[in-house]
Amino acid sequence: MVIAGLARSKWMLTAAVCGLLASCANGPPPTPSPKPGVEQPPAPETGPVRYTTSGHAAMDAWRDDFSARAIGAGHDRALVKSLLEGIRPLRLWLGTEVQSATAPSAQAEFAKPIWDYLKVPMGATRISSGQAKLAALSPTLSAIEAKYGVDRQALLAIWGMETSYGSFMGNDDAANALANMAVEGRRQKFAEDELYALMTIVERGYARRDQLGAGWAGAMGHTQFMPSTYIAHAVDFDGDGKRDVWKSEADALASAANYLARSGYVKGQPWGLEVRVPADFDYSLADGNERRMETWTAAGLTPITGTAFETAGAEFGELWVPAGHEGPKYLLFKNFNVFKTYNRADSYAFAVGLSADAIMGKTGPLTPWPTHLMPLTVNELRDMQQALNDRGFDAGVVDGIAGRRTKLALAAFQKTQGQIADGYPTKQMLVMLQASAVGTAGAGTVGAN
Repeated sequence: MVIAGLARSKWMLTAAVCGLLASCANGPPPTPSPKPGVEQPPAPETGPVRYTTSGHAAMDAWRDDFSARAIGAGHDRALVKSLLEGIRPLRLWLGTEVQSATAPSAQAEFAKPIWDYLKVPMGATRISSGQAKLAALSPTLSAIEAKYGVDRQALLAIWGMETSYGSFMGNDDAANALANMAVEGRRQKFAEDELYALMTIVERGYARRDQLGAGWAGAMGHTQFMPSTYIAHAVDFDGDGKRDVWKSEADALASAANYLARSGYVKGQPWGLEVRVPADFDYSLADGNERRMETWTAAGLTPITGTAFETAGAEFGELWVPAGHEGPKYLLFKNFNVFKTYNRADSYAFAVGLSADAIMGKTGPLTPWPTHLMPLTVNELRDMQQALNDRGFDAGVVDGIAGRRTKLALAAFQKTQGQIADGYPTKQMLVMLQASAVGTAGAGTVGAN
């Protein structure tokens, strides 16, 4: 037993020594390798958003301030930066002649005689293009009419007026155009509100940042929706899950129809009818007020076509003489004012109405334009407005735009001079007004614009 135990102990000692020698031969046990490091995401940017300079000090200052306000209002920081990072000054807004270039009085609907303004929308190319769209999109237009109750020709006319049926939707970025408008300053709050709406469009997934192409004032797509109008009225009519007013004609036209319908459009009713008036007609009735059709027929108005009035239920109309008593005369109805939700100028709504009729094969106006008259320039209109105000006839703001208020004031002056009181501003009327002594005209407020 003792011998056996000694033998066992010797064997165990030998095994231990052999193990030690093997361990020494193989070197020390390896040190465990450290685990690979995990990259930590960069800390979110805080404090003021940092931008590359636009090269325009006032734009940079506005952007810093507006960014802070937008983020403070809850808009996503990264989105705010993506909208404003690349803004640059546009000459149209921030050039040396910006005040005259972007003033309302510089727009064609205000600056041109109405017969010149109508040459493009009533030109053969525009009307034939509208008729081609009428035929090509007939099923889509029928479906839009059925859903929204807006006549197809009205939609086509607006499409033609806004982008010439999609051929020119503008080369600007909406955010950049609106930023320039805000920096320019005359409509800063409007521009900033539209920028907020632009952020909402992207945040809600209606469009991507890179899709926001626009015209010079920030209006977007085939039918030129401002961002806030897009949010309120844009629809997905083609069923692809997008409200794509940029590439989908169906979406754009249905969105415009939705807008017009919600603004009060009445399907089938005329926007306006050309009329004849008696030789001794009292043009003071062309005062911007609506009157019952019975009143107009009693005053001697008849359709220029010689037929009976057909208004499809419209009971009230307003008499409008866009070029004075020598030119065409129209009774205007509710749909005319609905067109003005797109553009407040009478001449714009008139062009929409006339071109809509022309697309359907109806010619107008039949009365020739009095092109022998000499309409006033913007500066001359300002002189007339100032002279009317000085003489107690309330022409309103001296802005060079012959709106309703200016025409009513001029008509009141014309009455004091024994002239036909049609309110149409011509050089002859300006000369007469300037020649009249201050204080000889009957003072008084002549209605609101």
